[in-house]
Amino acid sequence: MIEKLKKNKFLFEELVKRDFKKKYKRTVLGMMWSVLSPLLSLLVMSVVFKQFFGNRTPHYTIYLFAGNLVFSFFKDSTSGGMSSLMANSNIITKINVPKYMFLMSKNISSLINFGLTLIIFFLFTVFDHIPITWRFIFLVYPIICLIAFNIGVGFILSAMFVVFKDTQYLYDIFTLLLSYMSAIFYTTDSYSPMVQKAFYANPIYAYITYFRQVVIYQDVPSLKLHILCLGYAVVSLFIGAMIYKKNNYKFLYYM
Repeated sequence: MIEKLKKNKFLFEELVKRDFKKKYKRTVLGMMWSVLSPLLSLLVMSVVFKQFFGNRTPHYTIYLFAGNLVFSFFKDSTSGGMSSLMANSNIITKINVPKYMFLMSKNISSLINFGLTLIIFFLFTVFDHIPITWRFIFLVYPIICLIAFNIGVGFILSAMFVVFKDTQYLYDIFTLLLSYMSAIFYTTDSYSPMVQKAFYANPIYAYITYFRQVVIYQDVPSLKLHILCLGYAVVSLFIGAMIYKKNNYKFLYYM
């Protein structure tokens, strides 16, 4: 895969530029929406939920921001990856290039947006009097795992979307349900220990928890959480790659 990406480096770079520019085409603020969109979402969620959960949750704004940051990256990356093949069907049917390049370009574009928002997130932590310590270097780990997880999910969704167009609508409903199950705006302290453990069956909750432990609680996550984050990434990437490889030859028949 890496070798093919190197051979098609120019095309890949152009795809990333196109995807990033296309997202903000004909908008007045352009790239600023990469920062304003999550901030406005944070503002709305903070106003709505702070009176219910903020009084008993330390650094609630950062708690909320961390959850929204990770989930938005996941949703943006996988939603874009899902439509990556069909959106480029006019190129795929005419030129023999690796099809996963279109998925990867969408992920790079989402990663750029995530990186810009992450900078704002760090500024918010400073304003909220949370010290930036050496432990913040551990945030690289869940980010890498999340990138791999997103690519794997994108492989699965893009393969499904080529054949089954209803995937898009079903996925919108699924991500809405997933957002409520990821403890973005509430804590899990009030639940029983068994239910709290059940939350870790949600990969996004595991990545969000990792972020919060490092930033808010200034703690290095446990080895179990490290293994869980890596496990979700590896399994997702493996299953996605297998499905993608198995159905690769069928894509042209449905485009």
